[in-house]
Amino acid sequence: MQLPPIIPNWTRVYTGKVHDVYQPVHTLAHTAGDTMILVASDRIAVLDRVLPSVIPGKGQVLTRIAAWWFDRLEDVVPNHFLSTEVPPEAAGRAMLVQRLRMYPIECTVVGYMTVRAFEEYARAGTVGGHELPAGLSVGDRLPEALFVPSRKGEAGHDDETISFAQMCDLVGHEQAEQLREISLELYERAFGIAKAKGLIIAECKLEFGASYDSGDNDFVLADQAFTPDSATYWLESEAADGLPRAFGKEYVRNVVRKKAVEWVKGCGPAPVLEPEVVDEMGSRYRLVEKKLLGEGSAH
Repeated sequence: MQLPPIIPNWTRVYTGKVHDVYQPVHTLAHTAGDTMILVASDRIAVLDRVLPSVIPGKGQVLTRIAAWWFDRLEDVVPNHFLSTEVPPEAAGRAMLVQRLRMYPIECTVVGYMTVRAFEEYARAGTVGGHELPAGLSVGDRLPEALFVPSRKGEAGHDDETISFAQMCDLVGHEQAEQLREISLELYERAFGIAKAKGLIIAECKLEFGASYDSGDNDFVLADQAFTPDSATYWLESEAADGLPRAFGKEYVRNVVRKKAVEWVKGCGPAPVLEPEVVDEMGSRYRLVEKKLLGEGSAH
């Protein structure tokens, strides 16, 4: 397990499944304490649980991809990204971000039938509670992109898919409507950008917050949006042929489900990924970065 870095003059205030969050020791520094550091670790979590294995270099790759996306989506909705200029202890895998009041909702948009979505579809004919026509297969584009909210779980606890009505109860009807609209718009914009580069974004998970300023309730895109950890990427050429490979952590999820059946059921120790699985996962992260950012993006 990778330990969070020690950053002088910054205090770690939160450790999630794969991210660590820091705030200034002196609250008057960095815009009156409204600035935080978001560190992307090399940890990997599947089925809402952290594995003991790490994917070397993952944090750096995801940080570069997230910063790239934030720059291209800021006209859709503001985001919390400020800079990648951080202390040397976290350089390359961290970003300076705006401190936010986070909404307790994870906003998922599903545009294609993924392996995970197909499990529900095969059982109930639905995806995220939305009824779909019969005859769809993994790799098929859905008739329309679906908004699927969930109540975000803490590290070690499952995220819980909820209905839109339940989401309204949590955040209010007007806010829920706006979050759904923004999420779908972000997905469509990102989908078009990725498709032009030979990639399909089959689904994505988005998180939002709002400023701590009194009366400022404007939505702000947070976390690390549209990375291979928060979105399912396929190669466009493979999607057209059916059964596309997942170039995100869905690959590890599928491996774990096949080889660690008891752990998946909640029993036994967490599985240690085999070296070839670690290498393959790292290669898939880097391929997405290369496709999006181009050659030499790591330098």
